[in-house]
Amino acid sequence: MNQDTAIREQAAKLLDWGDAHVTFEKAVAGVPPRLRGVTPPGLEHSAWQLLEHLRIAQADILEFCRSARYKEKKWPDDYWPKSPAPRTAAAWKASIAAFKRDRRALQQLAKDRAIDLFATIPHGNGQTYIREILLIADHTAYHLGQLILVRRALGIWP
Repeated sequence: MNQDTAIREQAAKLLDWGDAHVTFEKAVAGVPPRLRGVTPPGLEHSAWQLLEHLRIAQADILEFCRSARYKEKKWPDDYWPKSPAPRTAAAWKASIAAFKRDRRALQQLAKDRAIDLFATIPHGNGQTYIREILLIADHTAYHLGQLILVRRALGIWP
């Protein structure tokens, strides 16, 4: 395996890595609908807010990497849901599905040999594709830790 292939494989794997922390799938599994919108005392966000923030941020980075028509979102308003709870159980499931779909797309981007991972994104301000992949992996790991704290505070973490 050459270095280019190795870095691409590692970057793709990093997006759903479970070696150093809990996986996204485990973190969101089994959260009872009645607790998805509860913000535990002393914490800032509910499980729903964290899930949606993860989805929105990842979708934003994917769009930035893919589209010259990308429009920067307003921080923090556009990156967090307005409500602490999902409107329906279907909204929770749809958010999880969208996160997984976009993660797969980022993994495909990482593996795409037509993309120079170290090249600057043409419509960006000096960001590279590898930077964006590492950024979202780090961001996801951070907020998954918060989600586990919320679950522990709610008494729903194994």
